[in-house]
Amino acid sequence: QVQLVESGGALVQAGGSLRLSCAASGRTFNNHAMAWFRQAPGKEREFVAGISWSLSTTYYANSVKGRFTISRDAAKNTLYLQMNSLKPEDTAVYYCAVVWNPRGIPSSVGGYNYWGQGTQVTVSS
Repeated sequence: QVQLVESGGALVQAGGSLRLSCAASGRTFNNHAMAWFRQAPGKEREFVAGISWSLSTTYYANSVKGRFTISRDAAKNTLYLQMNSLKPEDTAVYYCAVVWNPRGIPSSVGGYNYWGQGTQVTVSS
């Protein structure tokens, strides 16, 4: 049983920083991609950033490029999202997701098999 557990969400002022973590367990983590999505109230879940585990290639949504950095610690099976220069529009529940044997780094919700429960990020103005 694959488990993804996010942590690190908080209330932060605009311009501040947060680092989210996603601890993964339950399956051998090779040849897979992981990603962060977010969902604001009343909006659809959207792709934020993704990483190919084996190649460490990354892909970002335009809205976060230059502000957010996705990374992973293979030894700990943990995914991170460093978020800098946060804006009120970054307020959302942030989810991590994983898919095995992907083609590249999927950016759609349907491209991922497993999801965490989410962690709330609130950015005040």
